[in-house]
This record gives sequence, C-alpha cells and structure tokens, in this order.
Amino acid sequence: MKKRVLIAMSGGVDSSVAAYLLKESGYEAVGVTMCLGIGDSRDDDGTPRCCGSNAIADARQVCAQLNMAHYVLDFSRELERFVVDDFVAEYSAGRTPNPCIRCNEYLKFGKLLNYAKELRFDFLATGHYAKIDYSQKGYNLCRPKDRKKDQTYFLYRIKKADLAAVLFPLADYTKEEVRRIARQAQLAVAAKPQSQDICFIIGTDYKEFLVNKAGNVPGGDIVTTAGDIVGRHNGIINYTRGQRGGLGIAAKEPLYVIDIDAKNNRVIIGSKKEIPSNFVAVKMFNRLADDFPAKSKAMIRYRHTPAACRIKILDNDKAEAVFDEPQEAVTPGQSIVFYNDDIVLGGGLIETARMRR
Repeated sequence: MKKRVLIAMSGGVDSSVAAYLLKESGYEAVGVTMCLGIGDSRDDDGTPRCCGSNAIADARQVCAQLNMAHYVLDFSRELERFVVDDFVAEYSAGRTPNPCIRCNEYLKFGKLLNYAKELRFDFLATGHYAKIDYSQKGYNLCRPKDRKKDQTYFLYRIKKADLAAVLFPLADYTKEEVRRIARQAQLAVAAKPQSQDICFIIGTDYKEFLVNKAGNVPGGDIVTTAGDIVGRHNGIINYTRGQRGGLGIAAKEPLYVIDIDAKNNRVIIGSKKEIPSNFVAVKMFNRLADDFPAKSKAMIRYRHTPAACRIKILDNDKAEAVFDEPQEAVTPGQSIVFYNDDIVLGGGLIETARMRR
C-alpha cells in the first residue's frame, strides 16, 4: 500500500517541487494550502507572497498538473492568535520576535500536522530546506545539502516525537536544482520569484503595522548605560537591540541600542563595545537530540555564523549558554538554536543576554 502524505503547499516553487518529487517517488499525495486571510498579498516589487489568495490559486494549478487533490484550510484565526498577537505583544514588551518560527510551531507543525494525523496520513511534507535523518537512537533534524538555504533555524520547535511524521523532500537538493526540476517538469510556478517579507504585513512596514495594531504607543526616555537621560523615544516598539540609526542623538561616537527597559519604558543606549554578550539565558527550551554535548555551536539569529558555546540544560524548559567569544547584539525574543555538526540539538527563546566575566 502506498504511503499517504499531506503536502503543505504555499504556491511557491519549493513546495511545488516537493510535491512533484513525492509523486514521482510513488507516494499517495494530497496538497493543502493554509488560507491565512491576508488577501492578494505581494512584496513591494509585485512578487506574490505565500498564503494569500494568489498563492492558493497557484497551488491549486500545480496540484491539477500533478493530478493531486488540493484542499484549502482556514487558519486565519490561528495566525492572528498564535503569530500576529504574539508579534505585537513581544515588540510591545521590548523583545524582537521571529514570526516564521511561531508559524511553523503552531500552524504548520502544530495544527496542520495534527490534521494530517487525524485523517490517517502517514506524513506531513513541506518545501523547507532541512533534513530528517534516522539513527539507532531515533530521528534527528539536520541541515540540508544547500547550506545557503538552510531553514533548520526556523524549524527547531518541532516536537521530537513528531520528526518521524515529517518529510522534507528538498533535503538533498540545492535551490538551483529545485528551479531546474520545476522547469523540466513544466510546473506552472517554475519562474515564480521567492517571497521575502513577513506575509501578514501588507502595504506597510512592520513598525507602522505595530503602531496600528498596538494602538497608543507612549514615548519615553532614552538613557545611557550610566542612567543619564539624553533624549526621548517615540515608543519602544520602534527599537531593537544593536540598532544604530533612528536615535536622533548627536554624539562624538556612534550610539547603539544596548537594551530596552519595557517596565520603565526606556531605551538604553551606549557605545559599540557595550553591545556584545557572552552569556545567554534561554527559556521555552525544546530538546531534539538525545545526546547533548556540553560543547556545541549556536545561532542567535537567522544567517548568523554558528559560534562555539557551552550549554547547560536546566529545569522547567530553561537553559544557559556561554559563548567562547562575545557575540554581537544577542537579542531577547529571538531564538538561539544549537548544533552539533549537521544535527540540530534543540533551541529556545533568548530571555536575557549579558557579559559575564
């Protein structure tokens, strides 16, 4: 009997080629697109984004080409509840969230994966650039062939128990190879550009979006690390750790956002040498690997070069990391993800970061 796989299709090249590869491999494949209630959303250059009405039409067309059934699920409430509301709340609290990680955790590998299980599918597949490897100790989330497109940073919150039910068909392909397959298969989306921006922010930038969502955004003091008031800010949602521009303060040397004190509505600034941190407190830790070495490498943001660190796992889903070398702009609200070579060990949210002598 053929294995049944539900394929999350965004209407883009990657998920379309993933569907094609699974069909070619003999799976009984069904396509599904999440309707997020964001209309015909496009980037500034006109490129259609994922999950809008245009994406649904593109996914349906590809499924028709591949002789696959295609369904649309309304996840608009889940997007608002788990992603958008959190995005606004985190910025309002002086933290810098990553909405794509939340979307993967709660929508794709949360509700959609549960939906696949309820309908007796063997797997949920996506077009992410990541890999699932099996060893004697179980399944591991690993880096893909195409390191430039590696998306494991966004996927670390998948539950370890769910790895066996997930397929990443693009694991052993580069983006160039995926494009070539799409052209050779004459898929309708073969020439479609890649979307870049946050899908639910349409026709504006994220700061304007936050102001519109949060309502009243009070200004407050800009202070130095010594506590001296040197200016006023126009709402902490407009600032993030490591930011240089937009402070409106003249000084002999460049000034940067060192921290955000949400409790007292203050933006704390200082010199570049005050930005780095070597100690990170981690919350909401998700462990993926059985063997967790004391020494590993960690990414503190997407495309950050993994840096050597020591990790200590604590109780209550918490952990601590100490980097061998101080890291620039370790930002609360972002994720820290730990690696042992190609294997994703786990990760969590950055709660605090500081220099520890």
